[in-house]
Amino acid sequence: MLFLLIICGVVSSFACAALIRSGRRIAHRYGLDMPQRFHAGHIPRLGGVAMLAGCSIGWLWMVIASKYLGIANGIQFSPAQALAWCIPAMIAAGCGVAEDVWHQLRARWRLVFTLLAGVTAVLLLDLRIGSLGLAWLDRGWTASTWPAIAFAVLAIAGLPHAFNLIDGYNGLAGTVAMICSFAIAYVALQVGDREIAGAVLVLAGATAGFLVWNYPRGLIFAGDGGAYLWGAVIAMASILLTQRHREVSPWFPMLLLAYPVLETVFSIYRKAVRGQSPSMADALHFHQLIYRRIVREVFHDDESRRMLMRNNRTSPYLWGFAAFTVVPAVLFWQSTYMLMACTFGFVTLYVWAYTSIVRFKVPRWVRSRSSRF
Repeated sequence: MLFLLIICGVVSSFACAALIRSGRRIAHRYGLDMPQRFHAGHIPRLGGVAMLAGCSIGWLWMVIASKYLGIANGIQFSPAQALAWCIPAMIAAGCGVAEDVWHQLRARWRLVFTLLAGVTAVLLLDLRIGSLGLAWLDRGWTASTWPAIAFAVLAIAGLPHAFNLIDGYNGLAGTVAMICSFAIAYVALQVGDREIAGAVLVLAGATAGFLVWNYPRGLIFAGDGGAYLWGAVIAMASILLTQRHREVSPWFPMLLLAYPVLETVFSIYRKAVRGQSPSMADALHFHQLIYRRIVREVFHDDESRRMLMRNNRTSPYLWGFAAFTVVPAVLFWQSTYMLMACTFGFVTLYVWAYTSIVRFKVPRWVRSRSSRF
């Protein structure tokens, strides 16, 4: 397992280094007036390409190690399984990379491609969400297989966009994705499923290799491709884990991923109330409010350095916020009612925090002080 993390991290890191050198011409195509832009200069948004390369090598190594080299690591990963993970990931990440390069792929087409990735994953891995964790709901839910299949497709198609929405600052979405991957791997090992643990640790290793260059220096961004890769693989692993092992509550991934999912749902609601399209970009997401109203201005002679330092100080706030979902999810992965209580508690916390920031009622101890360095 450790070697798997290392090889994926090394491949992803070297791929990022190559893309940093060769991708600056593409970076000039990203407009200076984009509302999501919180950096100076032209930074390549091709981290998804590097992480996809790391994941592909990792899944290939799992096949070679178990089938051809006879390495006794307890992972029985066939070529068909590797393709079943790789193809949906490539479809989802591929459409994101196309947007990162040309910036002309409309939101509806990106949704179509992530839906295609969801359908492909369901067909190749035979995925379905067969239980909601509550007996009185499951009686109606299991009456037909179509809701279980449709919900699985929507989950795989929707989570990539959720990770893309929280991908706003150096290290933010990448660290959340890596922590979630480790959490899924931990629970998978608790139930003895080394295949799922290995498959998701591949993503964690590739993400770690990307973060070497992304945080704190901000030399490369994940882009839509990276966010879609995180969402697709984590969604596939979450569904497969709860499907194979009934002792894992379906509310485990719901709480684990509550931060990106809730941010997406709240964003859709916010825009609907204002009469805007959900696909319209704005600067009112939770992490953007943290940047503007909690992280104080940094004083430095160099403008790009000043913006980078303030950018880097935003992410730790959101890492701590995400910990309110990750920690209880890992602790209570078997207990549906505890997970439900923690989920509803986090929803309450999110609404209170967002409302407080909007109304300038943030406690003084939360706000960071201005600094020259």
